[in-house]
Amino acid sequence: MAVYKEEKTGTWRAAYRYTDWNGERKQTQKRGFKTKREAQAWEREQVHKTSADLDMNFKSFVELYTVDMKTRLKENTWATKEHIIRTKLLPYFGKLKMCNITAQQIITWQNEMLNHKDEKGQPYSPVYLKTVHNQLSAIFNHAIRYYNLRDNPCKKAGSMGKKKNREMMFWTKEQYLKFAEVMMDKPLSFYAFEMLYWCGIREGELLALTPADFDFEKRTVTINKSYQRLNGQDLITTPKTEKSNRVITMPQFLAEEIQDYLKMLYGIGADDRMFTVTKSYLHREMDRGSKEAGVPRIRIHDIRHGAVSLLIDMGFSATAIADRVGHESIDITYNYAHLFPSKQTEMADKLNMERGN
Repeated sequence: MAVYKEEKTGTWRAAYRYTDWNGERKQTQKRGFKTKREAQAWEREQVHKTSADLDMNFKSFVELYTVDMKTRLKENTWATKEHIIRTKLLPYFGKLKMCNITAQQIITWQNEMLNHKDEKGQPYSPVYLKTVHNQLSAIFNHAIRYYNLRDNPCKKAGSMGKKKNREMMFWTKEQYLKFAEVMMDKPLSFYAFEMLYWCGIREGELLALTPADFDFEKRTVTINKSYQRLNGQDLITTPKTEKSNRVITMPQFLAEEIQDYLKMLYGIGADDRMFTVTKSYLHREMDRGSKEAGVPRIRIHDIRHGAVSLLIDMGFSATAIADRVGHESIDITYNYAHLFPSKQTEMADKLNMERGN
């Protein structure tokens, strides 16, 4: 460990040598400190980090957490986590020592989040508050599991927000058909929404589709990837979950519609994206179509809810629906339980018959 003054610039440089997990000697250094004290403080943080000492501050532990977790997660998933950490956690906890952060400090931070209003006077949604709190708790759980932190102050403080913050919204079939009719003036938009509604696929799954994914003899479409726009770059990833990898059989009319659409795409390759737009384009089309059709403006993801509700109304089981939309059947049962017809009276009548009455 050493701290030096740079004569040419008048600033301080700190250098730190250590042995990494592989037994190799390494050196890290940083220049440009205005004072010797700042250089020594940085040096101490490096000691804490390389020895996994929870006496380090929150910001330094986040750097360890990043090294441990970033390569294990999808790029878009990590981007979401990183944004929350950078904008909601580091400004408040960054300089506090991990081992000294208390439940009272967590509660004070929660109150700031709960009282926040944007420029339009709107607070954070309960779902977002829950997500932010869960990220902070995940960092402390990581410290407990791998770096011997004693306890998680988030658990003592209690959670904030809630998992779901609003009633499920979706269109009836009749409302969707009104919307679809308005969309016909733009073929790309029309066929995109047809796929979303009649197949119940996710937005990212739609935008990743290529001609090679379709088998028109069998009337199937294979879902095995997802599209994201991240840092100005197009990114194709694996689907959201393992269950999301699936083959969907299309109704005859939809298979014919997609064939018609492909004929419009001159020179498209088998592995080229068919819907070369972004999610923001689809959101703008939702605004336009909802207004012109006179139907409620719902989220793109809510079209998927409409697809599920239609299948429930047609009498299909939770298991069959889950296979089609790439969910676990327990999720379908739990999230859409209120839409399944009640079997209680039928059960009671059959039990009555078994009793012989």
